[in-house]
Amino acid sequence: MTLYNQINSLLLALFLLVMSSLVYFQFTETKAFMVDQMDSDLNNTVTSLSLMLKPHLETGDAATVDTLVNVIFEGGFYKQVTLSWLADNKQQQWKNEVSIQKVPQWFIDLDLFKAQSKEVTITSGWLQLATLKVVSNPAIGYRELWRIMNNTLMVLAILFLVCMVLLRLRLKRILKPLHEVAEHARDVSQRKFNPSMALPSTTELKEVVGAINSMSGQLKQVFSALDDEVESLKDDTLRDHVSHLPNRLYLTGQLNSWLNEPDIGALLIADLNWLDQLHSRYGYQMRDQTIKVLAKKFTKELPHADETLVARISNTEFAFLIRKADREQVLESLQSLIRLINQEMLNASFESNQDFAIGISERTNGVTRAELLSQADNALQKALNENKISNWFYVESEQDVSREGWREQLVKSINQNQFLFQWQPIQQCSDGEVIHREIYCRLEVDGKVIKAGQFMPYIERLTLGHRLDRCLLQAIAKEKLLDLNSEPIAVNLSRESVNNLDFHRWLKGYLSEVRSPEKLHFEMSESGITQNLDTCLQLCEIITMAGSKFGVDNCGRQMGSLTYLQQLKPHYIKLDMSLSCYNNEENEENQQNLELCRALVNIARGLNITAIITGIEDERHLQTIKPLRAEGYQGYIMPPVEITTA
Repeated sequence: MTLYNQINSLLLALFLLVMSSLVYFQFTETKAFMVDQMDSDLNNTVTSLSLMLKPHLETGDAATVDTLVNVIFEGGFYKQVTLSWLADNKQQQWKNEVSIQKVPQWFIDLDLFKAQSKEVTITSGWLQLATLKVVSNPAIGYRELWRIMNNTLMVLAILFLVCMVLLRLRLKRILKPLHEVAEHARDVSQRKFNPSMALPSTTELKEVVGAINSMSGQLKQVFSALDDEVESLKDDTLRDHVSHLPNRLYLTGQLNSWLNEPDIGALLIADLNWLDQLHSRYGYQMRDQTIKVLAKKFTKELPHADETLVARISNTEFAFLIRKADREQVLESLQSLIRLINQEMLNASFESNQDFAIGISERTNGVTRAELLSQADNALQKALNENKISNWFYVESEQDVSREGWREQLVKSINQNQFLFQWQPIQQCSDGEVIHREIYCRLEVDGKVIKAGQFMPYIERLTLGHRLDRCLLQAIAKEKLLDLNSEPIAVNLSRESVNNLDFHRWLKGYLSEVRSPEKLHFEMSESGITQNLDTCLQLCEIITMAGSKFGVDNCGRQMGSLTYLQQLKPHYIKLDMSLSCYNNEENEENQQNLELCRALVNIARGLNITAIITGIEDERHLQTIKPLRAEGYQGYIMPPVEITTA
């Protein structure tokens, strides 16, 4: 029960106690007064009637006696009058039926008043003339007592209602700060930090509000400090301090993550030797200023800038990781890059198309990070040696299917649900128990299994992501995969599904029909969330209202702030694979990634979010990340397996 209701109940009980006491006192006093009043009236009547009857009794005038008694008796205040003549034993009796008007029967049945009687002997000197007995009528007592109590209760009821209304209004005003404190505390528990509340006039409440404001401010500072710690770590270890672009270490992590996901694209390495000449002519300040200008143009003016990672990896070298792009799009980005470099060279009074070179290496199936870097560097060295502006590193690969061919095949596969499913467990760091299982799909064409890495890039480029997600969710329901294990199943939603309002409506209907929606988890990539936060919040609300949970995939991949976690409040986050501490990496990179992971885990714990570290390769790797106190892990230590149904 709320404090407001408790105070209301207490005051109501006290008020009813006082009212009951007043009613009881009024009732007993009125009853006693009416009894005394009827007794007094009876005495007066008997005395006056005996005096009036005396002379007529002496003469034996019975007619006059009858008339005088009737005058008094017809007033209705008496139930019975009996006159006994002593001379001849003659008896006269007058009776009046008791009739009580405007009084409920239940009140009469209480038998509050007894009929009173008074008997006197009328004498003349020493001679006894008659005996007079008068019995009172209790109707007057019931009528008057009912009228008085009715009026009393009506007045008290009106007074009670007025007092209760005034009391509720006053209590609401007095307790309003407490209600605000409760809402403020609830928001703080959900990691929402609103402006400080105004201090109320009540001394006790002022102390409570002040304490809540102080606590909220301190918690906000703690979470801000954690976020600032991550930002500081990223700036110190992953960002080039001249260009403010990511450095080689960040590029290395992103390559690890990118190559472990289905995608297409290329890595470009540009060596701008003319920057050293600029340094020789005008000094390091002019060179650094030019690098900053180039960095801004590279990040804003290149085609597909949202999917292009630009990094400064050495004094004069820049790397361009172009994701989700085929060869034509990579060529478009290359031409734009050459144009931007030439424009800046002309601005610095250098001749265009000289003193710089670019090496390009396209991503191929199974290529490793070291191989991709080596291929791009070999292409760069060949361009420098042959005095070319750019050079491609070509790898023999089969390119059987065109874009339209992929469209036709993928649409057909989605319509006919030709996908094969695997899942991979996410396990607890403490005991290895499975938290949930992430589901993956492969494509079967003419008896040949095609991995997701080959067709998923085309799913996104052809805007078929929401259709594939529907197909996957329908297959989960149709094949009753939720019933195979007690653990939930996680589905990774495409970026298109996050933005597609039609998919939102479809998912709401789908979840309303699923038998166990609490066993479905949905994952969204960090980049998809930060670029469409409002739309993502709507989708997450649909998921939460249905009883399902959602998480953030690739958390920590972006260089920006993590404040979106406070708004989104996901149930779990999966740290990006670029932060993994592989056993074959350099010790410096291991230590830096460990510190970044530790900071991200601390932020998640502070926000009551489950943290899952990805990319765990083996038991040795697992022991490396256990001190971070993350709740779960995922990786090749427990690879995806086929889903077997009964």
